Amino acid sequence: MKEAVESFLNHLVVEKGFSQNTLGAYRNDLYQFIDFAGGKVGPPNGAGLGDGWERVDLNLLTDYVSNLRGKRSYRDTTTARKVAALKSFFNFLVQEEAVSSDPTEFLVAPRTGRNLPKFLSEEEVASLLKAASGDRSPEALRDSAILELLYATGLRVTELVSLNTLDVNLEEGFLRCMGKGSKERIAYMYPRAVEVLRDYLENGRPRMMASKGAGKKNGEKASTNGSAKKTDPTEKALFLNQRGDRLTRQWVWAILKNCAKKASLNKPITPHVLRHSFATHMLRRGASLRHLQELLGHSSITTTQVYTHLTDEHVRHEYDRSHPRA
Repeated sequence: MKEAVESFLNHLVVEKGFSQNTLGAYRNDLYQFIDFAGGKVGPPNGAGLGDGWERVDLNLLTDYVSNLRGKRSYRDTTTARKVAALKSFFNFLVQEEAVSSDPTEFLVAPRTGRNLPKFLSEEEVASLLKAASGDRSPEALRDSAILELLYATGLRVTELVSLNTLDVNLEEGFLRCMGKGSKERIAYMYPRAVEVLRDYLENGRPRMMASKGAGKKNGEKASTNGSAKKTDPTEKALFLNQRGDRLTRQWVWAILKNCAKKASLNKPITPHVLRHSFATHMLRRGASLRHLQELLGHSSITTTQVYTHLTDEHVRHEYDRSHPRA
């Protein structure tokens, strides 16, 4: 059964361009179902992609969902995600003709309300950005550039840490990033973000690269006989850690947590909170939903529409201000 799962995951990478984080979630969800099913699907009928899976029926799937909600006490949102993974997987098996029918067709997932994204006020964002601009150490210059860039562009954290120096055009004030589904898009930067990023590139990043270069062997540097310098993948990375290596997603989370503490913001601050703040503030100041969809890299405008619920207060204010009888 696991062979089919791995084939499905490979399909998600090659055909859909899913990230490693998404693949990990699908793998965990599907392997969890395999562990639950155990010997309940009976002995295999033979080798093949659908081996074992063709004997999964609606009753077994319903028992699994009941187990998730009852014995395991999973939240409805988590259970719904696991059901969605199974539905996607069986849809793949049907398309590959590995199973004759889809047992998840009538499987009902728990109904979940849409959670409105958490965001910061413009004043809170200003406090956070001010807290990030500390001393002139390489780390402080980097941290300030990261927060300015997240708020300026609405980038996802994975998109941020994947950036290379050649992706940034400081003269024109934009960058290129690779979003979900391996879709490239343009993200724009306001002048302050360009200024802070340039400061990091000129005064912070070279010092971080030097710390990495100090530990290199002579054979990794440009040789005296004129041969080419050995390529180091890290040298392309935009944001580095103290050792001169590419910054990780976990590091960015820690940076935001530290800056939030400095700014006395007593609430969880994550990269996605800044992304939501970017989107909400753009809408409130007149950006169209269609343009915001492009800036956020959403494949469907339905995903972007969630932010319209966050601007109701602003709409009411505009109504009261603009209507002649209000």
